[in-house]
Amino acid sequence: MLFIETSIFTKQIKDLVSDEEYRQLQEDLLVQPDRGDLIKNGGGIRKVRCAQGNKGKSGGIRVIYYWVTEDDQIFFLVAYPKSVKDNLTDKETAILRQLVKEQFHG
Repeated sequence: MLFIETSIFTKQIKDLVSDEEYRQLQEDLLVQPDRGDLIKNGGGIRKVRCAQGNKGKSGGIRVIYYWVTEDDQIFFLVAYPKSVKDNLTDKETAILRQLVKEQFHG
């Protein structure tokens, strides 16, 4: 499994979780890459919760990713604290859907 990050995701994840918490998320996705819930009208993008410090998963962060099944890749798109927002807006979803479409479906 290859993990790919957008530049914004790289910055966000470093500010939000420890290396160990991020490594745990990657290990979880190695075992079950379809673990995250599909986002409605997202073109295959998924959302998954990730623990943050002593807050656990319920008070942690949300990671948005796309699983490229044919290439066995996880494309990390964005991450944000659940305390800031629980779901992406329709506009944010459309932008990420377009990014995935351009990147993986030409």
